[in-house]
Amino acid sequence: MANGLKIAVIGGGSSYTPEIVEGFIQKYEQLPVRELWLVDIEAGKHKLEIVGELAKRMVAKSGLPIEVHLTLDRRKAIEGADFISTQMRVGLLEARKWDEHIPNKYGVIGQETTGPGGMMKALRTIPVLLDICKDIEELAPNAWLLNFTNPAGMVTEAINRHSKVKSIGLCNAPIGLFKWLSKKYETPANRIYAEFVGLNHLHWVSRIEVAGEDKLSELLDKREEYSGKNVPASEWDLDFLRNLGGFPSYYLKYFYMTDVMLEEQLASLKANGTRAEVVKRVEDELFDLYKDPNLQEKPKQLEQRGGAYYSEAAVNLMDSLYNDKRDIQTLNVPNGRILDFLPEDAAIEVNCVVTGKGPIALPVTTVPEQAKGLIAAVKTYERLTIEAAISGDRGIALQAMASHPLVPSVNVAKALLDEMLEHNKPFLPAFFK
Repeated sequence: MANGLKIAVIGGGSSYTPEIVEGFIQKYEQLPVRELWLVDIEAGKHKLEIVGELAKRMVAKSGLPIEVHLTLDRRKAIEGADFISTQMRVGLLEARKWDEHIPNKYGVIGQETTGPGGMMKALRTIPVLLDICKDIEELAPNAWLLNFTNPAGMVTEAINRHSKVKSIGLCNAPIGLFKWLSKKYETPANRIYAEFVGLNHLHWVSRIEVAGEDKLSELLDKREEYSGKNVPASEWDLDFLRNLGGFPSYYLKYFYMTDVMLEEQLASLKANGTRAEVVKRVEDELFDLYKDPNLQEKPKQLEQRGGAYYSEAAVNLMDSLYNDKRDIQTLNVPNGRILDFLPEDAAIEVNCVVTGKGPIALPVTTVPEQAKGLIAAVKTYERLTIEAAISGDRGIALQAMASHPLVPSVNVAKALLDEMLEHNKPFLPAFFK
């Protein structure tokens, strides 16, 4: 496309949109975006208009020739696009509230991407994204689909296995870790090497080198905390951490410190409601700010959401694909033979060299022995969930729920599944034929 790039953002009415618009403005020299299409559904129209107008003001202020289009017509947005990014939430924050709340009633972790809540989010999301992929296959067969929609690993695997779309899954946790290390060691991020091993929201960082020096054991010894806004920073057990063999993703607290995390969730539920309700309040405040016709930039308050740096991750990936940069980024891609204990078509989260033809996953040099069992168990649950999402088969869904390490028994799995499916009925047509 000689006249610049066409980019479609699905879920354009998201409170995160000003982040990605800021990214396109800052990277314009490397990534000449001519058309930015923000697309949403009827239920998100109000938010799309507010955030879309802010996007237009941001572009106007920059003086760049980027046309911003707001639409509810997904096919029009996708047609001829070079890059498509997804940041959607099927069922909105209301559905997330129950993903968190129902498991808590049964004494189980309630979290939007881990455990039963993550399973429901996957069941709602996978069929919708596969439907979007049909449009992409027809209208933009050469486009790259960058998927941010959680649970990102599962969604990416479903797309790679059940469509012809070129898709890459993306998360803001790895770039967040680099920023944290860069600040801590006062070293530019490009002088830091971190090797990620595992799955989305289930990774261990098995090597951390700053300007060529090994820092892993020092980081594990000091019990340093890197945590997202959306995950409370509970203390790790130092004796446990010292021999773990990898710096754990903060999501691993749900598995290694289930009791503490559950207690925190129940206490926070009493005090502030579910995380979804807290986010809803932050989001309402953000949209009030976005409405201000004098606002022409991304407001600081946006960083209170859990997705800080996500646009930087997205725009960096587009830049590297478009310009064949061959730099290293941590992405969700098919396993191939990298983790020899997982299927070749399983999505894993590892470092990749990003070329113009797509990411090439790098071999991992160190896989902590004690991580393998948990990775394999969670992957089994993920693959069963993908199968259930596509087939609407309750029997498979029960196997998926019961095989998740955070679900304590088949009885609890069954009760959770029945109640959660019923609650998600409007979004799960395959299960209620």
